[in-house]
Amino acid sequence: MNLILFEAAETERPLPRTDARARHLLEVLRRKEGDSFDAGLVNGPRGKGTLAAIGPAALRLIFVWGLPPPPLDPITLIVGLPRPQTARKILQEATALGVSGLHFVLTERGEANYAQSTLWADGEWERHLRAGAEQAFDTRLPEVSHGRSLAEALAAVGQGVGLALDNYEGSGPLGTAVLAVPVAIAIGPERGWSAGERELLRRREFALVHLGPRVLRTETACVAAVAIVKTRLGLF
Repeated sequence: MNLILFEAAETERPLPRTDARARHLLEVLRRKEGDSFDAGLVNGPRGKGTLAAIGPAALRLIFVWGLPPPPLDPITLIVGLPRPQTARKILQEATALGVSGLHFVLTERGEANYAQSTLWADGEWERHLRAGAEQAFDTRLPEVSHGRSLAEALAAVGQGVGLALDNYEGSGPLGTAVLAVPVAIAIGPERGWSAGERELLRRREFALVHLGPRVLRTETACVAAVAIVKTRLGLF
């Protein structure tokens, strides 16, 4: 963790030593009483925490807050719902890269049962968002949804530039697409888009583009696409 995140209510009470953040402070950062560390409030300011006391069951922490970080980038990812282990990677990496929206959608060629994973049912997905933000030294978390249809997600995106990755019918490389903010990037499931989904994307004025001749894993395509768009927009 480059930054340790807390909810506002957590800063008002001791942090149990069983909490992963407490273990990180004591065992990884090796902080002692009186030492400080980088902290942040979820979707709020960054600042400094001080390890005021180490008790047998909990740590007492004191915080001083500064200014909030800048807004997230005007980039939204729409991803065909992948297998849970892939979704975990995307949640962390897309958050670390600073996207403002991350929507996992049901598609015709995807596996609908992925939506029933404990990743989504038990709220595990939120922990991966925090891990990505902590890695990036940021407090802001993207808007996330899962289990909606592609049509619903596209309708919610609103105005802006839409780009859909497609190895088969992409008319040109993503790196040469015309861009303006905000940008929505749609990435299909492992088996790709159906003909009906391509038609829907075109009706919503999404340009079909590609990342070259190589077939990439979904998580790799997400990172590559966001990195290219951020570079093109001057956000790197």
